[in-house]
Amino acid sequence: MFRSLGDTARLAILRHLTLGEHKVVDLTTHLGLAQSTVSAHLACLRDCGLVTSRPQGRASMWSLNHTATLLDVLSAAERLLAATGDAVALCPTYGEEAAR
Repeated sequence: MFRSLGDTARLAILRHLTLGEHKVVDLTTHLGLAQSTVSAHLACLRDCGLVTSRPQGRASMWSLNHTATLLDVLSAAERLLAATGDAVALCPTYGEEAAR
């Protein structure tokens, strides 16, 4: 689950879905990502149980599952990063230097 939340594109998709249901084309336009990229990220999020889709004509409408709980987790993560941000950035294993 946390690996699915660790990707910036997936987080952006989740944040956009907090506004309501969207088609893949809406997400690609808003996020500036390729359709195949958005679809792959949505499949990952669906497999983790974080999003669901329903058919609408030839398209699918995507929405969040467990919205309140997911927002609680994201909010808690933001609070934790605010409290430990420097430690995370400087971490020798996962910090900014390790990413290079």
